[in-house]
Amino acid sequence: MTDTPLVPRLETPRLVLRGWRDSDLEPFAAMNADPEVAAFLSAPLARADSDALVGRIVTHWHDDGFGLWAVERIEDAVFLGFTGLAVPSWAPGPEVEIGWRLARAAWGHGYATEAAQASARFAFETLGLDELVSYTSVSNTRSRRVMEKLGMARTDAGVPYDFDQPRLAPGHPLRPHLIYRLSRATWEPMRA
Repeated sequence: MTDTPLVPRLETPRLVLRGWRDSDLEPFAAMNADPEVAAFLSAPLARADSDALVGRIVTHWHDDGFGLWAVERIEDAVFLGFTGLAVPSWAPGPEVEIGWRLARAAWGHGYATEAAQASARFAFETLGLDELVSYTSVSNTRSRRVMEKLGMARTDAGVPYDFDQPRLAPGHPLRPHLIYRLSRATWEPMRA
């Protein structure tokens, strides 16, 4: 696996969003095994599951022309995690989701927002999408803050949650999920 021309390389002031490399597998697996990083996933990932996820990400780029980028910090070329676009099989609708997952050492620096802004620009300007969604558990305040910084909002903030994550058992504390939305019309005035 190499950083391929099929995956467009995006740059922000501090980050590079690029295709995946074999050298990303080890730090990605360590990140996915971290219980704090996995706190809002169903469980930490074993190395084989983490590697399989990268395989699915690469396939998504080949099949759909978009996907999740590996995120690298420019100043030292350290792999930080991923951001990008996907259509999760478990989602309540066919909309394209914008998402991110970063290693714990990268938290609190604004990297998730910066990388997601570049992903949104690609979605609206290059792919011509009219809307993006993002899903998270009700209790994931970190991701909710990133969504709000992107200009995303819930359609019906008057209800406690929008859907039950179907991969989680009834009663699981992460099962209630929220849907945040960002339309092109909302995004365009913010892009500058």
